[in-house]
Order: sequence, then structure tokens, then C-alpha cells
Amino acid sequence: MRAYFGRRYIISASHRLHTDALSVEKNRATYGKCNNLHGHGHNYGLEVVVAGAVNPETGMVVNMGALDAVVRNRVVDRFDHANLNLDPLFVNRVPTTENLSRVVYALLKDALPAGELARVRVEETENNFFECDSE
Repeated sequence: MRAYFGRRYIISASHRLHTDALSVEKNRATYGKCNNLHGHGHNYGLEVVVAGAVNPETGMVVNMGALDAVVRNRVVDRFDHANLNLDPLFVNRVPTTENLSRVVYALLKDALPAGELARVRVEETENNFFECDSE
């Protein structure tokens, strides 16, 4: 039987939604106020869900402290209080929250201490959230 363990993290980061593939006018029309030349920031809620069998010795899918260390080292330390546009992973992609969730998933997928990454959810605002899974 598979069980799921979810853990929440917060990262504060800024971004500007803009692509050189579009004209200035088309960027403004596509991204609206999120295309502000100076960018804007969010306090992103990041949810990581790990799936797997419950370890009979520990009674856990994954050790929370070990998971925290991986997420901190691979995601939080990298993106917290950062401008996403300046990160090498966003050089060739617009730092939308959809793309942020894909990037976080890729950074964690093969780095977990136990179980498998079932899902990453990133909340941008109280109304907007994005999820990424293996499919």
C-alpha cells in the first residue's frame, strides 16, 4: 500500500514575466502588470508530496528532517529571496509559476532520501496555484 507525506515550505522570490520571443506590446498584452520592467514578488507556498511504502521500522514514508534538508539545499536556498529571471534554469524559459513548479519538480525528482516524488504544488497567491507531477 502506498502512503503519501506532504510538507509545506515558503519561498519569497521576484520575477518579471517577459520573453524576447514577443514584442514589447505583445508581452504587455500577454502578461499585463506582471510584465513590469522592475518585476514583482511573491511569497510562494511550496508543497512537496512524497509517495511510497511505509517503512516498517520507522513508520514513515520519508524522514521529515531528511526531506527538509533536500528541499532546503536544492530549492529553498536557491530561490528564496532571489530574482527568478537571473537563475540559470530560467534563462530560456519565462519564470511563470507553471515553469517554477516544473523546475522544482525536476530538482527534487531524483534527490529524495526515500519514496518517490508524487507532486509539487506552488501557490503564487491565495487564488492561484500550480501543480506538477510525473505525467
